[in-house]
Amino acid sequence: MNYDLEMEKQINNIKEGDTLLLHACCAPCSSACLERLGDYFNISIFYYNPNITEEDEYKKRINEIKRFISEFKTKYPIKLIEGRYDPNEFFEMAKGLESEPERGSRCFKCYKLRLEESAKVASELGFDYFCTTLTLSPHKNSNWINEIGEELDKEYTSTYLYSDFKKKNGYKRSIELSKEYDLYRQDYCGCIYSKRVKMDE
Repeated sequence: MNYDLEMEKQINNIKEGDTLLLHACCAPCSSACLERLGDYFNISIFYYNPNITEEDEYKKRINEIKRFISEFKTKYPIKLIEGRYDPNEFFEMAKGLESEPERGSRCFKCYKLRLEESAKVASELGFDYFCTTLTLSPHKNSNWINEIGEELDKEYTSTYLYSDFKKKNGYKRSIELSKEYDLYRQDYCGCIYSKRVKMDE
């Protein structure tokens, strides 16, 4: 399935002022996604990332998102909702998968952990749609992410917005916006396992 095309079809059918809960992992990934969606939706960023092992890294990323959305102008003011931060949620999920390679089954479960919480919060707060910035990264499996979102769409009242934000030069645009706004760009997803891989390279 062409998920970028599916998103365009959905956008063509939205109503003025429809709300979107956009799960975000960091400011650089948020940047191009907000630019792409900001004229269509009333967006709230949902920062829920228990996979980020170190609290200092967690705080650094959320502070960059706060700074970016205060400076970046869209049709509707962007709001921020911070989820709970408990790395034990991630470690519980990762039990038995500690030795899995990056982009393997541990990552799939991590996508699901964060997307399910996003769907749950979006539905509880009455958002029309939910989505994630994770599909912007060339290191993330967009097929998995959209398949998870599609299943969650059946369980929750908010509608899943398909995406493949790396399309239409989305990832390249995030790099450009990161330079323009002087955003902190990390070189690993946030968990201790991906950090070890980067240290071994």
